[in-house]
Amino acid sequence: MVETYYPKTLSEALTIRNEKKTVLYTGGTDIMVRRKNATGLLPKFESDVLFLGHLKELQRIEVKENTLIIGAGVTYAQLLSHSKVPEVLKKAIKEIASKAIRNIGTLVGNIANASPAGDTLPVLYNYNAWLNIQSKKESQKVPINEWITGPGKTELKDNEMIVSVEMPLEDFNYVYYKKVGARKADAISKLSFVGLANIENNTIKDLRIAFGAVAPTVVRREEVEDVIRSRKLDQVKDLLETIEKLYSNHIKPIDDQRSSAKYRKEVSLRLLNDFLNNFEKQSS
Repeated sequence: MVETYYPKTLSEALTIRNEKKTVLYTGGTDIMVRRKNATGLLPKFESDVLFLGHLKELQRIEVKENTLIIGAGVTYAQLLSHSKVPEVLKKAIKEIASKAIRNIGTLVGNIANASPAGDTLPVLYNYNAWLNIQSKKESQKVPINEWITGPGKTELKDNEMIVSVEMPLEDFNYVYYKKVGARKADAISKLSFVGLANIENNTIKDLRIAFGAVAPTVVRREEVEDVIRSRKLDQVKDLLETIEKLYSNHIKPIDDQRSSAKYRKEVSLRLLNDFLNNFEKQSS
C-alpha cells in the first residue's frame, strides 16, 4: 500500500527520504500527467509519496552576494512577480503551459524532470546555474549541466532532494530567446534557443549560447563560445560558417511526434545565425 507523507519541516522530510523509498511531489504538474490513468481513476504511484510544496524552507527567493537563490517550492507565478528574476527567465516561464499550471508548477520541478525540451533549462545553463542537493547527512552544490545526464536522467540519489537552485545575477545587453512550438505556451518545445551577450565598443566581451530539444541534454559549448568572445563585430560575420559547423557537430535531434530531426537542426542553426547577425543592430 502506498503511503503519503506531509512533513512539517525540511529536516523531517529529509529523514523520511532517508528511510523510505519515495516519490517527491511539489507542484505535481508533470508527475501527475506521467502517471495519468487512462480510465480516469487516480494516478498510480510505484512508491510512497513525499509532499514538499507546503514547506516554508523551500519557499524562499533571495539574493546573496549577487546570486539569486530559488527554493524548490517556489512556483513559476512567484518568479514572474519577483523583481530580481532575470527577464529572459521570465520570458521562458511565460512559454510554459497555462496560467493555472504556472500557479502550481515549480522551476525545480522543470529541472528535476530533465527533459531536453524543458523551457527554462537553456536559460539556466547559460547562467551557469547550480543546484543545492541535500540528504539527511550531507549537502552539495552541483552545476546543472553535470547533474542532468540524459532525457529524464539525473544524478539524484534515492535519499536526496533539490532544495534550491542558484543563478549568478549577471547583466547582458543583448538577450535573445526563441521557442519553436506548435502553439504558444501550451506546446512542448520543438526546440528552443537562448543567446546572451555583452557588447562594448563593438567588441563581444561575453557570450552564452544554449539550444533546447536538439540533443539528449541542453547543448551549450563553451569552447565554441570562446571562438566568438573578444572578437570585433565585423569579425563574427566572417566566422559564421565556421561557428555553424562547430555547433552542427553537437546538434543531434531526433524524429518524434512533435517534429523531425531535419527541421529541428535547420531551424536551430537559423536561430543561431539570426542571433549572431543582429549584434550590430544591438550595439547601434
